[in-house]
Amino acid sequence: MSWFVLLIAGLLEVVWAVGLKYTHGFSRLAPSVVTIAAMVASMALLAWAMKTLPVGTAYAVWTGIGAVGAAVAGIVLLGESASPMRIASLLFIVAGIIGLKLSAH
Repeated sequence: MSWFVLLIAGLLEVVWAVGLKYTHGFSRLAPSVVTIAAMVASMALLAWAMKTLPVGTAYAVWTGIGAVGAAVAGIVLLGESASPMRIASLLFIVAGIIGLKLSAH
């Protein structure tokens, strides 16, 4: 259950990371409310998952999901670069996340 909660926390991190782009410096109300709500929920779920998961593993997986998700969202939604080197680097992060999951007790 902790891993599922951590996955949701990581996906909410993607929401708030991408949401920051749409807040325009927190000057737009609706995107700002969604972004702040996603931040709070993401941190709360991360904290809950850390009750049973090692802190280093949970935090690294959470940030990895957020980093990869935000980069993919940037490519898909914002037209950011999808260069081979960028894609390869994202795959290395995914490999690290999988490795952390497989090595956790």
